[in-house]
Amino acid sequence: MNPNKYNPKITVIMSAYNSSRTIKLAVNSILDQDYKNLELLVIDDASSDNTLELLVTLENQNKNIKVFQNETNIGLTRSLNKLIKKVNSDYIARHDADDISVQNRISEQVKYLKKNPNKIGCSTLATDLYSKRYINLKSSYLPLSIVLKYKNPFVHGSFLFRKSVFSEIGLYDESFYYAQDYKLVSEIYLKGYSLGIVKKNLYMLNTKNNISNLYKEKQNHYSNLVSKNYKENRL
Repeated sequence: MNPNKYNPKITVIMSAYNSSRTIKLAVNSILDQDYKNLELLVIDDASSDNTLELLVTLENQNKNIKVFQNETNIGLTRSLNKLIKKVNSDYIARHDADDISVQNRISEQVKYLKKNPNKIGCSTLATDLYSKRYINLKSSYLPLSIVLKYKNPFVHGSFLFRKSVFSEIGLYDESFYYAQDYKLVSEIYLKGYSLGIVKKNLYMLNTKNNISNLYKEKQNHYSNLVSKNYKENRL
């Protein structure tokens, strides 16, 4: 019996920029997962602090992490696309450099996808790392095809999906410097695919000084573009 048929290799991708205060916790929360058939690809987006130094140290300590570096800062969207091109696994998971995954996050998501073969991917419920309140809890219980008309109900850092979806959808849209996750999932639905949400708290989201809060106006602008396009082209 091939054990990888039931426990497929998962490649987690992470982009880090000036994340020295949080990168160790973020990386270790992946390396300490109870699901062992995984690797972590991290790209340092030309940080000006010692993020890269910390990543190299972690890489030297664990064979399951590979570190890359951008010569100049190119942003999250392009950095993720660079990492996706390096993935050899059938499944890709996301993680942000300032968040934390619960130890059984990946195993629960793999279990969910086995039980729901019609889904090409899933996210999880998440809580605010500081207030402990749930993120997007109410919207996660509504029909996703409807919620997507108004917002992205998925926590980007908790995504796990089949790599093959990119063959038809394409990579993250690099014209979307912000809300690239909302754009991706809307395209998935417009192509007729389906995503799910594991109704368990498996991800802790850092809501202080993250992209959504620091660049809220720009984030809203790009989100509105996605919402408009989704409503106009919805199946």
